[in-house]
Amino acid sequence: MSIESYQRDGDEAVRLTNDDASICKKFAVQKGYWKDQYLPLFVRSNERKAPEINRGYFARVKAITILIHKFIKMTDGKCQIVNFGAGFDTLFWKLRDENLNVAKFVELDFSNVTARKCQYVRNSRQLMEAFQCQFNSDIELRYSKNELHSDAYHLVAVDLRKVTEVESKLSECLLEKNLPTLFLFECVLVYMPIASSWALLRSIASQFPTSFCINYEQVNMLDRFGDVMLNNLHSRGCSLAGVEACVSLKSQEDRFLQNCWDGAQALEMNQVYHSLPQAEIQRIEKIEFLDEKELLDQLLSHYCICVAWNDFHGIGLSSITIHE
Repeated sequence: MSIESYQRDGDEAVRLTNDDASICKKFAVQKGYWKDQYLPLFVRSNERKAPEINRGYFARVKAITILIHKFIKMTDGKCQIVNFGAGFDTLFWKLRDENLNVAKFVELDFSNVTARKCQYVRNSRQLMEAFQCQFNSDIELRYSKNELHSDAYHLVAVDLRKVTEVESKLSECLLEKNLPTLFLFECVLVYMPIASSWALLRSIASQFPTSFCINYEQVNMLDRFGDVMLNNLHSRGCSLAGVEACVSLKSQEDRFLQNCWDGAQALEMNQVYHSLPQAEIQRIEKIEFLDEKELLDQLLSHYCICVAWNDFHGIGLSSITIHE
């Protein structure tokens, strides 16, 4: 197999992680862990998932939602959100339903992922209604095969490893450099070579002086459980090119601190799970019986959320936490 063929196969395996995550989220939504009326419009599969997987996704979605809501409320909506490796994420539509609108919302992913998302959006009256309700009727929606653009929403095709292309695409979206901007990565940086992810983090930190980053991905990958996770991914042709940044909570924080971010804090998902509103935890733990709590503990201890910030305008970004 040539190097180019190997690269293409690896990229396809990474793209398929979007489908896997979307299927997991859809099943958890169907079980009642959280509400998302839009996810079924992107995902057809009804594949069942184990209770520990559902609880893990609940913790991930709930924690990230809390952080995003706090950021939007802190900025009174005068902000921007950039979702890297967005896949079939429905955050834009959910925020719109909650009247949590922002000045700009940008999603970036591989072109074959954005092409599918464009198709789903254009073919769904429910998804298109979000634009009609949020924007004036004379606002033009601009389409291509794999991109969708309006004044406030952009779905962009790009290879995140090519930082100059990312910078060019973000520039085309007319983001305001001085407006507070939230950058979201969910299991994205770990699939990028370290040099590429570091360059991307330096780029956005240097261009957006008031910014807040949320990164969700693996951690504590040097133990036996981590080895099993890596072997499972390798068996599917999926290599974690950036796994060296996932050794510990410190390595997660250092990745930001060494790339022009003023501060960073990483938390294992075990700690995150127990920091979520207790009423919500009690509610979701009644949905399904969990045989082996140890398996959930192991799973949660191998994922983390790391937040990082640059706060040039001193609006208090370092105070945004998962805790109520």
